[in-house]
Amino acid sequence: MKYGKYYLLTLAVIFLDQTVKLLVHYNMDLGLFGEIKVFGGWFRLHYMLNEGMAFGMRLNWEYGKIVLTAFRLIASGAGIYLLYYYAVKKVHPGLLWSGALILAGAIGNVIDSVLYGVFLDNAPYDAPTPWFYGQVVDMLYFPLFEFNWPEWIPIIGGNNFLFFSAIFNVADASIFIGVSIILIFQKRFFPEKDKKIEKTQIDEEVPIVSEPYSEVS
Repeated sequence: MKYGKYYLLTLAVIFLDQTVKLLVHYNMDLGLFGEIKVFGGWFRLHYMLNEGMAFGMRLNWEYGKIVLTAFRLIASGAGIYLLYYYAVKKVHPGLLWSGALILAGAIGNVIDSVLYGVFLDNAPYDAPTPWFYGQVVDMLYFPLFEFNWPEWIPIIGGNNFLFFSAIFNVADASIFIGVSIILIFQKRFFPEKDKKIEKTQIDEEVPIVSEPYSEVS
């Protein structure tokens, strides 16, 4: 199938994501004591778990995580179909490659949520079931620099600031790269939308001139 190359990229990123996560799980300790410095102090491998919620938030409901994971499964299924749909529509290849990266990242983290609670036994202690309650494995850490805010700055004065403090994984990076490419090249990916906007602006600027009416006797 000529559109299979996009799915091959998705599968390749999922394979890389899961391989890195399993290597980290079986060869590193959780937290600071298991941290490995790769390049100086600005790139480290730091094994940590999160429940897969956006910005570390947690639904205040016993079955909130399972509902969220089920939604992500449905969204991933929709993404698989949409990638094929837009490939048939012959949209810009760059948009399809970006979509393949985003789909790979979504599926990669869904695998953690669905299976890791059982096969890696990493579900939270209070989870009602290990299925669908697996925690996402993160390891990529880039603490590029840090400093203390000057005391005279309101609210944050004197506080420590670390850039970049987030710890993420290959799936997260894949989603970020895919979305960034779409945002950067959106005019190239969606030229028809720009043409419609230009046409509308021209129609609004050019007045319609009608010929004078004359009555023939």
